[in-house]
Amino acid sequence: MTPLFRRIQPSKKLRITARSIAKFLKISQNLIKRVESWANVVFVHHHKGGQFISYRKLEEWQNAIAHQIQTCPTLGQLSQLKTSIQYDSRKFKKQYLQKTLDFLIEMCIERQDILEIWESANCIAS
Repeated sequence: MTPLFRRIQPSKKLRITARSIAKFLKISQNLIKRVESWANVVFVHHHKGGQFISYRKLEEWQNAIAHQIQTCPTLGQLSQLKTSIQYDSRKFKKQYLQKTLDFLIEMCIERQDILEIWESANCIAS
């Protein structure tokens, strides 16, 4: 389990819906019988039986990381988070879409810019 996975705690904190699974699988929502959030994966019971899906492939995962980025209070913590994202995305390369990584990188850059402005403003005010 990677540091990012421990930080997000998807089985405890993410609310995975049948609607989001249907969107991911590109099937009708009424074909999904049940969604189970397990420790490391989501198990979906649908019209063709059962299927395991990585949390990392779901939109909720991307949103959870985006929230972590947006609420990072310091440049140091943002740097640690970026390192965790990079490690996780390299280790589980097949579970990340490039557009997801591009989105997260852009968010990190924007947050870094904001934190740099805040920190420089605090230095001037001190």
